[in-house]
Amino acid sequence: MNVNLKKLDIICKNDSSIFNYFAWPTVTGLQDGRLAMVASGYRIAHICPFGKCVISYSDDEGETWSLPTPVIDTPLDDRDGGICTFGSSGVIVTSFNNSVAFQRNSAKNAVGEHAKNALEQNLINSYLDIVEKKFDENKYLGSGFVISDDCGKTFGDIKRIPVSSPHGPTALSDGKLLYVGRTFSAADASTEIESFIIDADGSFQKIGEIKNDTGLTFCEPHAIQTSSGKIIVHIRVQGKGRDKKFFTIFQAESYDNGRNFTKPHQILEDCGGAPSHIIKTRDGMLIAAYGHREQPYGIKVMFSHDEGQTWDTDNVLCDGFCSGDLGYPSSVELKSGEILTVFYAHESNEEPAKIYRAIWNYRG
Repeated sequence: MNVNLKKLDIICKNDSSIFNYFAWPTVTGLQDGRLAMVASGYRIAHICPFGKCVISYSDDEGETWSLPTPVIDTPLDDRDGGICTFGSSGVIVTSFNNSVAFQRNSAKNAVGEHAKNALEQNLINSYLDIVEKKFDENKYLGSGFVISDDCGKTFGDIKRIPVSSPHGPTALSDGKLLYVGRTFSAADASTEIESFIIDADGSFQKIGEIKNDTGLTFCEPHAIQTSSGKIIVHIRVQGKGRDKKFFTIFQAESYDNGRNFTKPHQILEDCGGAPSHIIKTRDGMLIAAYGHREQPYGIKVMFSHDEGQTWDTDNVLCDGFCSGDLGYPSSVELKSGEILTVFYAHESNEEPAKIYRAIWNYRG
């Protein structure tokens, strides 16, 4: 497939503040015609307690965006931002966070790496001291979501769910929400992938799981339902095998709305990139974007005309970034038929992460 990048620019940053790190975005089209993008923002580093799940809106097909506004803001480190629409006016936004102990340890290890200096470490630890004194950590720790019934204008209270995924759930043809995610663990050690159905009122139930017998880490899945009703799940897979390392995507399928899944199989080369976000275009084609964290660092896309049986992979959308700390691309098809993809990356090694927008088209 021939990918034609038409525009690449930064659409989300906060240069006038130390709380200027934005990452892990997801974009979607709302039922009222607007676009919405969620991400984790107003951070000072890759791991820090100041993260909030924020939302921005566009009324002009992604040309301009509103200032990012918190939609999930707990005392802990609210990371990622997933969004999905359902029904005539439903919108769900997802996020997760880390424990105080995890954040303290990360701040200690990040001095000279992600945190710029010991002053940032002191700021983080002072804030975490307040969190420990004023809040019940167990009340907020975990993977959560909020639901809107007015096309994303207002949202309800945070609800907890046992799984997490960067881009959130997907809407099924029967009106239900399918959430395929990694079992949440405060120690970030779980490799279990489970599937849940979420109802419009926020209630949920586990319906299935994806088996992992590879000895590798399974995490950060994303699911899509094809035109025939089949569910495609892409899973970030990483770790070391006998003689090689992996940072790639495996795929599993379900033919019963997420209750049972086929054995996951590898669809990219061993270090081909991850995680993936899949969309279905109006003509039924599947497009999956993913981060490539080997030089040249960038974003790639793959296409399937046969509901995921085969993929045209390794198509470069953009590359030449300064480091592999980038990715988590998410896409939406515009009214024009062009694709808008958002992702995070750094302008330079000295700059914090920012949200980029790519507008592009393709020819077969």
